[in-house]
Amino acid sequence: MNPSRPYPSRRRVLGLGGALAASAGLGGLAACSSGPRAGAHGDPAKGDITVWSWAGPAAEMRALVPEFTKAHPGIKVTVEDIGNPAIWDKITTSMAADGAGLADVLHIGVDYLPAYTDRFPGQLADLGPLGAGKYRTAFADGLWQTVSLDGSRVDALPWEANSGGFYYRADVFEQAGVDVTALGTWDDTIEAGREIKAKTGTYLLGIDKPASQQDSANLFQLLLQLQGAMYFDLDGAITVSSPEAVLAMTLIKRMNDAGLVNDISGGWNSLISSVKSGTAAVLPWPTWFGGVIEDSVPDQAGLWGVRLPPAVQPGGTNAATVNSTHLAVSGTSRHQAAAFRFVEFVLTRPRSQVRIYRNQGIAPALMAAYEDPVFHQPSEFFGGQKKGEIFLDALRADSPAFNYTSDYARALKAVTDAQTRVLLRGADPATELRRAADQLAAQTARKVAR
Repeated sequence: MNPSRPYPSRRRVLGLGGALAASAGLGGLAACSSGPRAGAHGDPAKGDITVWSWAGPAAEMRALVPEFTKAHPGIKVTVEDIGNPAIWDKITTSMAADGAGLADVLHIGVDYLPAYTDRFPGQLADLGPLGAGKYRTAFADGLWQTVSLDGSRVDALPWEANSGGFYYRADVFEQAGVDVTALGTWDDTIEAGREIKAKTGTYLLGIDKPASQQDSANLFQLLLQLQGAMYFDLDGAITVSSPEAVLAMTLIKRMNDAGLVNDISGGWNSLISSVKSGTAAVLPWPTWFGGVIEDSVPDQAGLWGVRLPPAVQPGGTNAATVNSTHLAVSGTSRHQAAAFRFVEFVLTRPRSQVRIYRNQGIAPALMAAYEDPVFHQPSEFFGGQKKGEIFLDALRADSPAFNYTSDYARALKAVTDAQTRVLLRGADPATELRRAADQLAAQTARKVAR
């Protein structure tokens, strides 16, 4: 694993922090726009294109440029590491200026994509006429609908696909006499947590209870997505008070009321400190977090295990793609066809994605990449388990598309506030989520699905 991997930055693109800022900025700047500059497909074999990304992903794309240039000598590629979260402000500012200075290729998180497409129409090229349609079945289930909500227009191609995970301290479970493989549901997990706490003193898991960081609702969102639900339905109606949401928040409240939830307020450093000190038996984080654990506690090799999370309901699924990133082409680019050639080279070629996974641990959305042996090797750190195959099983499972909408940041703020009241004041989950739904409806003029 690459110790220079920028975990906090990657966390931010997949979490709320940047999304809130982007949402606010997008809302204010969109009103200044009078319409994007006209782009053009251009010559697919010629053009100077610029790519905006950040840190590790930018370095990997830059490393692919010589090979790409050899195959496409007429296309000059410049990859710029804008940084994260700086990239979101830079994209927003350029789009608000009708695309002035906008790069040809843009690296965008799933929680930002709808905001850009909704508030800056035409600022992302439709990749369908450039040939994207032939990749419709190449990516993990559910991701195509994320980039092509209406089934015709294609806003981007998927890059990273993170499934919900369940990292656990195998030695703690063993000490408590609890078989982690027997946990079928989160009800089972709560009972296991009681045993673990009683016999080892270790909390079941940690949550940033006062929501000092905006992504404190990760577990809530995971429990929703395991039920095929989200903050909005596919029509854009508000669902933060749905029966699935109430069940998810009730499970979290039960864990907290039983004394099984450690408060890890304080952000990333608090989270890593809890990993190092072993205060929690379980870390229900996505695919990419396995690398964080390995890098944070290398001396604990063999003490950790990983599996997919328990289902919420008996017989329910334990697979959910909880976040992703994408590459898009600017609608104002004069070299859209050449830019798409580079996007294809990075995202649809298994060799490119395997190389990126080896260097950065970025789990590919491209299913063909998983034929490489690297995804089927046992992990010494995770007790000889084949971690890549565990998450591959999740990607192969049926997975619904989730509609983040341009109001995702507002929804996440409403549910994290609700969660804080539930965890710190003992408030009723159903009451708080109804309040969150009504608040969100007032802010967005969206309907609440009752």
